[in-house]
Amino acid sequence: MSVTTRGTLPGGTYDVTVIGAGVVGSAIARELARIPLRTALLDASDDVGDGTSKANTAILHTGFDAVPGSLESRLVRDGSRRLAAYAAESGIPVEPLGALLVAWDEEQHAALPGLAAKAVRNGCHDTRTVPPEEVRAREPHLGPGVLGALEVPGEAVICPWTTTLAYATQAVRAGVDLHLNCRVSAVTSGPSGDPHVLATGRGPLRTRHLVNAAGLHADAIDRLLGHADFTVTPRRGQLIVFDELARGLVRHILLPVPGALGKGVLVTPTVHGKVMLGPTAEDLDDKAATGSTAEGIALLREKGGRILPALLDEEVTAVYAGLRAATGSEDYRIRAHPAQRYVTVGGIRSTGLTASMAIAAHVVDLLAEGGLPVTGARDLEPVRMPNLGEAFPRPYRDAELIAADPEYGRIVCHCERVTRGEIRDALGSTVPPGSLDGLRRRTRARAGRCQGFHCGAAVRALFASKEP
Repeated sequence: MSVTTRGTLPGGTYDVTVIGAGVVGSAIARELARIPLRTALLDASDDVGDGTSKANTAILHTGFDAVPGSLESRLVRDGSRRLAAYAAESGIPVEPLGALLVAWDEEQHAALPGLAAKAVRNGCHDTRTVPPEEVRAREPHLGPGVLGALEVPGEAVICPWTTTLAYATQAVRAGVDLHLNCRVSAVTSGPSGDPHVLATGRGPLRTRHLVNAAGLHADAIDRLLGHADFTVTPRRGQLIVFDELARGLVRHILLPVPGALGKGVLVTPTVHGKVMLGPTAEDLDDKAATGSTAEGIALLREKGGRILPALLDEEVTAVYAGLRAATGSEDYRIRAHPAQRYVTVGGIRSTGLTASMAIAAHVVDLLAEGGLPVTGARDLEPVRMPNLGEAFPRPYRDAELIAADPEYGRIVCHCERVTRGEIRDALGSTVPPGSLDGLRRRTRARAGRCQGFHCGAAVRALFASKEP
């Protein structure tokens, strides 16, 4: 297994290369790892899941409100089943909380039956409308004026960080080469049958088949291959994360009635024990504009004050923003170009986490149409990821584990109760973090209410001790 972060790329020709190591690209690499091929996974960043995948709403969707008959609808429905089973096998924390789609005015209330009918068309048959008194009994902290809700029992929350890392870890252990700090700047394609040559910041890479899962930059990679099927407009979603003391205020995922720019502002518990409010939906020109704004936070507080007024009295743990790859289409932009041995995986919106494993299977089928040999598929050795979920056992409370290895009893980050043993394991893992942010996504260290003010020096020292 191989993970490289610097130096010249290895020679020879890969059978297939995936550009983009987000949750979708990593899932594709994992699916390809089942086939006896020479496969590479590239990313411009120093870590997997460092783009859109790290900053989403972390919901495992049912797909109840997708466009019926769309590719997204089919892949979300299939992917939800696949990922739920994979999470249970791999130790990815999932909490099946169910969702309430809350109506606050007559127009929204009138839309609920149509959304229920849409859910049925998407294969989600267990939704039901809930009268206001039941909504109030189930969510007593909701603001005034609730007219009813649509219950979607199958919605859940999941850890997006662990999901991406699990895919990449399993892929690397099965023989995929992961090359980080490896931005693709040009693609040269010779006559039919000749390999693609990718110009990267670490030298050339040759590959017979190519998958573009570059997220926000999928349109740019597409143009390098001579296509202009879509343009990615970064859609910024700002979010506020409230302290774990707010967790008792909410029992379900509280969804709004969807609007033209997406699902709207929601309130949801996280698997890490906190409460999240957001996102906004702002179309921008800058694909690096992940900063928060006073206007965005004010909007979220206004919306949150109506949904769950008591939430605004709680401590804020973090504010962050993610960029989603909007393309002006209500469906994914997945397209095969068999003559070029190339597949575009573009326009993967907020449902990409849920659909990731189904997208991967679909992409491998498309690659086969372009001549990729896909025979001899095997089952992969299972992985078991460290648990980051607050509802599941964690090392600092495991007396037997601590007795066997006292490092699991030595807490470094007291806000999140992260131990030296967990940090040590992350630094020595198959896909180790390339930065302190990467370490946070693997352990939760520095992700609590003090944001590293107290533990930052100790965490930095541990991280530096493992640098070459």
